[in-house]
Formats: sequence, structure tokens, C-alpha cells
Amino acid sequence: MPTNLQEISLESMIVHSLVEANDYRQGDASDYNVDYAVDEKLLFEFLESRQSKALEIYGVYKDPKKRTALLEKLRDAIASRGVVDVLRNGLKAYPAELSLYYETPSVGNDFARELYEENIFSVTRQLHFSPNMTSKALDLCLFVNGLPLMTFELKNEYTKQTVDDAVTQYKLTRDPRETLFQFKRCLVHFALDTTRVKFCTKLEGRDSWFLPFDKGYNDGAGNPPNPNGIMTDYLWKDILSKPKLSRIIERYALLEKRQDPQTKKTSERLIFPRYHQFDAVEKLLADVRSHGVGRRYLIQHSAGSGKSNSIAWLAHQLIDLQDEQGKQIVETVLVVTDRRVLDRQIRETIRRFAQVGNIVHGAQSSSDLRDAIVKGKRIVVTTIEKFPFILDSIGKSHKDRRFAIIIDEAHSSQGGRTAAKMNVALSGVSSDDKVDAEEMINALCESRRLLSNASYFAFTATPKNKTLETFGWVYEENGKRKHKPFHVYSMKQAIQEGFILDVLKNYTTVDSYYRIRKSVEDDPCFDKKKSQKKLRAYVEGLPHTIEQKAALMVEHFCEQVVGKKQIGGQARVMVVTASIERCLEYYFAIGKELGARKSPYKALVAFSGEKVYSGKTLTSASLNGFSDEKIPEALRKDPYRILVVADMFQTGYDEPLLYAMYVDKPLDNIKAVQTLSRLNRAHPLKHDVCVLDFANDASAIVDAFSRYYRATLLADETDPDKLYELENVLENCRVYTQEDVNSFVRWYLEGKDRESLDALIDERAAEYKTLETDKQVEFKSAAKKFVRIYGFLGSILPYASPAWEKLSIFLNFLIPKLPSPPEDDLTVGLLDAIDLDSYRLEARASMDLALQDEDAEIEPIQASISGKKSEPELAPISAIVAEFNEIFGEIDWEDKDRVIRDITVELPRKVSENSAYQNAMQNSDEQNARIEGDKALRMAILGFMKDNVQLYKQFADNPQFRNWLCEYIFETTYRQKA
Repeated sequence: MPTNLQEISLESMIVHSLVEANDYRQGDASDYNVDYAVDEKLLFEFLESRQSKALEIYGVYKDPKKRTALLEKLRDAIASRGVVDVLRNGLKAYPAELSLYYETPSVGNDFARELYEENIFSVTRQLHFSPNMTSKALDLCLFVNGLPLMTFELKNEYTKQTVDDAVTQYKLTRDPRETLFQFKRCLVHFALDTTRVKFCTKLEGRDSWFLPFDKGYNDGAGNPPNPNGIMTDYLWKDILSKPKLSRIIERYALLEKRQDPQTKKTSERLIFPRYHQFDAVEKLLADVRSHGVGRRYLIQHSAGSGKSNSIAWLAHQLIDLQDEQGKQIVETVLVVTDRRVLDRQIRETIRRFAQVGNIVHGAQSSSDLRDAIVKGKRIVVTTIEKFPFILDSIGKSHKDRRFAIIIDEAHSSQGGRTAAKMNVALSGVSSDDKVDAEEMINALCESRRLLSNASYFAFTATPKNKTLETFGWVYEENGKRKHKPFHVYSMKQAIQEGFILDVLKNYTTVDSYYRIRKSVEDDPCFDKKKSQKKLRAYVEGLPHTIEQKAALMVEHFCEQVVGKKQIGGQARVMVVTASIERCLEYYFAIGKELGARKSPYKALVAFSGEKVYSGKTLTSASLNGFSDEKIPEALRKDPYRILVVADMFQTGYDEPLLYAMYVDKPLDNIKAVQTLSRLNRAHPLKHDVCVLDFANDASAIVDAFSRYYRATLLADETDPDKLYELENVLENCRVYTQEDVNSFVRWYLEGKDRESLDALIDERAAEYKTLETDKQVEFKSAAKKFVRIYGFLGSILPYASPAWEKLSIFLNFLIPKLPSPPEDDLTVGLLDAIDLDSYRLEARASMDLALQDEDAEIEPIQASISGKKSEPELAPISAIVAEFNEIFGEIDWEDKDRVIRDITVELPRKVSENSAYQNAMQNSDEQNARIEGDKALRMAILGFMKDNVQLYKQFADNPQFRNWLCEYIFETTYRQKA
């Protein structure tokens, strides 16, 4: 007989696996009570096995009405509290109290084991869920002790139906008013076929929000081929196994309640772990259970992937983790963040998930943190800066205790010196100990290293090279020791699965064009390079410029955001600025534009500290009328729709209603990813986002995001011998002697008077000042490099180096005393010599920026230093103005993208390939090379007569453009030979 490839065969396969391999019972659809949404037979079988006396007290056996009354109370309790809470906490029906579920037993607790085995996990096929539509049946329903927990709709690709058809079936034919499909009645609803799985925790008809529950494939969406069966069988063979489903019930599932601070209305949502969250936490717990404390884990999870929940699940399960002998593995969990807002958010998140009250302690001050550690609090949530202040007051009571340290956004939380101080606090080293200086040096060396009595769990979406080398797992490849994350949920997968949106999908760069003119009769010379930067900063900061940009932002907001009712008419936007002064300028300009349009909406402003502006001392709180902590809440309420920021809300801010971002701040690498990722949070009514970028090149943004699109790997380890090289550079400058270092460190650790310490450091600083300028640059650069690299390597090197520790201490005190080499400002008077002729903005066509689809490797820390001060290139103001206008002026290119490509790629390539130019570069001086280079450029330009006439004509007819292009091409090609 041919293989059955119909949908029913998949249904049979799942049921058979659950019953035969996972010890489920197969339920009978006829035992399902439609009115109360329970498997009545299995419910009372479970209750009678251990709680018959309670049933008897309630009167179930004597009065049939009591049985009905009990079912009604159970139905009402689930409607109010949710099925998860009823399973966890039971049902009170005076005078009886009934347990509806027995929890997973701890190691060695035989009685609890017996109780747990009384639980009845069952699965029922073709469940008729409606008293009115008896022909309709649900493919599968999973019950725990007779209470429905999960529903399933199955589809089969062989019959040309997929998981999306199952989703449609839920939306159109599963009425959420039916008892079984009412919110909180079931924990989750699964739609699946043989390749994909999706889930939903709240059915709302067409508005039901289904999200993927897939493992991921090639760092993207979907599931990998399964050599042993069906791609999606991990769901019933693994996730729904009794031990794991029990943990989901007991440790992961949550009915979250939130109260609106203004309306006081309470909203609820069911939290069910996404696959990557459950997989990461389970694998971390399993590794700690197998190996104990002392290992390091890097978890690279994309922004918007639910890191706060993952951290909360991990934290409150680590404190209950036991080894095979039933011994507690972790005594205290420290959750460390680098931002106070996140500190509070994560603390509250962990409290919601923790099943035992009063186990989460928030350390609001350094003394709170000290007391929490000394008293052995189970979970302590704090910020990284509090650790250094408890060193002197903590004794040696911690080195025999076992810690877990969870670090949120590890790249910023685990700085070398601060991390070392944190380790000192936990290892028991104290400056109050009566030991000599050499013993203290050894203790400090040890404290830099990651503790052997602690496990480190570092969460980040954007790991730096230091983070990878500190927490990543080592593997060998091509003779190099590389590092990779323990667990990855990539940006690529998050975008493809719809958990976050692609912020580069509708990316628009807004070009500024300005023309300036010389306003003085003579032609003074200025530093060419710095003048260009100063001129652009000047023009970009003019009130007229800010007003034009603000007008464009408000026009886009009104027409494209509010006018098109983005996110169901709820959309908000953010303006990212480069400084507090610019932030205030935009805030007032945007407010003026909104007023001119008679818009009902207003802007909020966010910046740190105080700023004197137009003679007044301003804070964001004084301008908004409430504290900064209330800004996120206020932005969700009208009339506030625009948030103007300066270095606030650019990391860690989670607002799904954020639809557009207007960027007027240079962003690079991690900053670009972190800032733009504020837009990526998903919302059921949010289908895309958009960016208007006034300050950055699109290719630089692509480069930044490509590093973190898939897994980020470290190409090689940092070479400790680089410290010897830096040490040699320092010693050759003869600023200090080894005796100076030894004396200073000994005096410092012994607490000698300040005058002696300052006298020694000042004397060495005076020696530094006698060096030639290039030597000063070389020494200070090497000193900074040494301190930074040792601060990092000291935590991971297997062997301590007291000599490096001493030098690091000495240099940390010396560096602040070293002045930078004197540098004349050769741009003084520049702004008095020019006027602005014209300024205009031009938004380019919206682009879909594509990312590189492969794992990215980043290089380890580099130890190279610069030993020379760069010499300024002087140029007359007329030449500076001409070059500035050619770069930012009014040439109206018909195909600007092509012109840029031809100038930056094609022309340098063609010129570099010219044999005469190549010969001049190799065998002649710079002047002759320049002559041959200009000839090669003219020949190359001739080739553009047909394909790019405008570029050719500008070169032929515009001497300023021609001179600029010759200089640019020569600098690009000639300098490459070095």
C-alpha cells in the first residue's frame, strides 16, 4: 500500500509519538465537556487519585449539582486567572482546596516524584469544540489533568496547504468567543505543517498575531532538514516532552498584567517563550548543571529578540538549579546592567517570572549592593558602577560561595578596570587586609581574572572583539584560535521571522547642498582638512539650516506618518541629534513648524543634565514638564508624537509604536546598529519603518549592520606579546625607570601621603615634556594602548604578571598628567572670511539596503601606535571655498548614484591600471607621478564621453571640478601604493 501523505497521517504521527515515546494518554473526544472546556473524565480521574477526600468534603459524590458547581468554579477561575495560574496554584472551592497539577520534584524527593507521576498529560484528536457547530473539529488538543493547554491545526504541503493556511483557519473559523478559544483558557495555539511552526497566545479573529516557532536555518528563518524525520518533529518530540512542557508550565509561562498609569486600566498578555529563548535558556542551564560554575557564555541575540525575558528566565532558574546529588549549584545570581532604566525594567521582569516572593533584590546604592551580597540574597539586580564602591567594606566571606553573573549588553558593561573591581568584590580581596604591597599586587592580578567561583552569562546583540575574546567559546581553524558565541539568534533570523522589522528597508539619505563665498579681499591660508570640517559644521549649525531640516522632518511626519495612519494611526517618530545644543535647536524648530501647520501634535525632548541655551539653564524635564523617567510613558499618549534626543533612548529603548527616525548625527559601527534598531520592534499593525538620514553614508550603515546580521566571530586572539612591544616603546622614551614604577606602586598600596605620590608623578610628567613632539605622541599613545589592552587581557590570561599590573597602575596615574602636544589652530578666523550663499536639501530615492549574508569576522585588538603628529596642509581660503562648493555645491547631477560610483570606483581603477602611471609611482618622485596620474585621468575621462556625458562635460568645462577631481584621484591612487 502506498504511503499515506494526507494531513491525517501527520496527525496520527504526532499522537503516536506523544503516546508511545512521551508517556501521554490518548484522550477520547467524547469525554470533552463543551460547556466547561475540560476533558471531564481525565479531570476527575486525576482529582480522585489523590484528592478524593477533598471531593467528598465538597459533596461531589453525594450531590450531582456539586459536580456541576465545581466545574463552574473551575471555568470561572480559568477565565479570571488563566489556565497556567490554576495549574500552578490550584482551585479553592470552600470548604475544599484542590491541586490541579503536581510540580517537578527536586532531586531525591521521592514523595514529590510520586505526585508528579500522577499528572495526566493527554492529547485528543478531532475535538469538537462548539455546541453549535458540531461539524467543526480541532485537529489536536493537548490537555494536562483534563485542562486544555494547547491547540493545534495541522496542514500538509503534499495537499498544497501550508502553515499559513492553518493560521488562516484559526483567524477565520476559530471564533474567540467559543469557550475553548477564549483568552487565557489555553496557553498557546499552534499552526504547523511539516516544515514550519507558528504560535499565538491570544486569538482575536483576523487580528490574531501568529509568530514563528522555528529553530532557524543558516542563521535565517525556517527549519533545517531533518535526517531522521520531519523538520518540525522537534515540537512534539522535544518541546512537548513531559519534562520540558512541565518546565514551561512551572517556569516560563506567565500571564502579565500591566496598569496604564493614566487611565488605571489593566491589560493582560500571555507570555510564551519563543523558540530561541527557550532553547538558549535550556542549553545554558544544562551546561551549568553538567559542569558547575566557572564557565563563560556569550549569547548573541538580536535587538528586539526579548533579551529581558531571557535574562529573567535564566536568573530565576539558576538559583534553583541542582546537580545530580541535589546540591544547589548557584547561590547568588547577580544581574548587571549599565543603565538605570534597564536596571529597573529587568528587576521588574524577573520579579514577574519568579514564583517565590522576595527573592529579587534591587541594589539602589553601593551599600544596598554590599548588604545584598553579604546577606546572600538570591537574585541581585544592579548597575555596573556600584561595584567599585564596595571593595573596602567586603571581607573574605565570598570566595567559597558560587555566583552567576548575568551581564546585559556585555560590550559596555564589562570594561577592564570596572570588571576587575567587580571580581575583587566577589572574590573577597579587600584593601583592609593587612598584607604587604607585593601580596596586594598578586591579589590585584588575580582579581582581574574572571572568577573560578562564578559563571558569566553575557548577553549582547552587537559583540565587540573584546566581548568575543572574553566570553566566546574557543575553536581552532587554520591554525588560529577563534571565538564564537555559545548561542546565536541573528538579526537575519529575527527579521525573516517577523520578530523585528528591517530598519534598512526604506532608508533615505538626505543630501545637503550649500555654496559659500569668500567675504574678504585678501586670500589668507588655513588648514585645508580641518577647514572643510569646520565649514560643514558651521553651515549645518546655522539657524536657517536647522529650520530647513526641521521643516522636512515635520513635513514627512505629517504627510507620510500621520497622514498615512501608520501603525493604525498610533505611530511615533524619533529625531537623533549630535549634541545637546543641536537637540534644543531641533526641539524649538520642530515645535515652531508644528505650530505653523496648526498640528494637534507636540514634541518631547530628551538629554542628560543641564544646558545653558539663550541665556537660560534648561533641562529636558523643565521643557517637558515632567521627569525624564516619564518620557517613554508620555510618548505613548497624545499629543506627544515626536521625541528629539541627544544620547538618550538610543540604546535599550523598546517602543513598538516607533515608526520613523530622522538622523542628523554621524553614526558608526555599533552605535549605528544600536541607534537604528530602536525602530525594529514589531507590532501587529506595523508593517515597515523608515529612516531619513541627514548625516551618514548608506554604505557605512550597511557595513555596520553586516557585522551583526548573522553570527559574529572573532578572527584571532589578541597576542599578549603586544604588551612587551608597547613596554619597549615606553622604556625607550626614558620617561620613567623601573624603580619609579616600583616605588610609586609600593607607596600607593601602603597608603603613603599624597604629596609624595604627586611629586614622583609630576617629575615624570616634566620629563615627558622635554621629549620632541613626535616622541610625546608615541609615548602617550603607547601608554594608553598598554593600559587598555592589559585591562582586557588581565581577565583572560592563564598566568598573572605582577610587572604588568604595576606598570598599569603607574600609567593610570601618569597619563592624566601628560598634556597633549601643542597644536596651533590654523582655522582661526576662517568663519569670519566666508558667507553662506545658498543652501538646499534633496532627499534621494528611498533605498532597500541589502546586507552581506554570511558570518562576519572581526579582528582582535590592535596594538599599533602612531608616532608622528600629522602636519597640516595649508591652502588659501579661495581654494578651500572652491573645493567645498564642488563637494557640497549645486551641480545638479542627473544620475548621482552613477556619478559617485564612477568617481569613487571606476576612475581610480582605470587610472591605477595605466602602465605609465604605475611606472612613475614605482620609479619616480611624487611630482612626476602626479603628472602621469593627471594624464591617465584625462584618458580615462574620454571613455565617459558616451556613457556619462555629464561627468565628462563637468571635467572639460568646470576648472574647479577638474582640479578637485585630479587631486582626489591622485590622493586615492598614489597613497594606496604605501
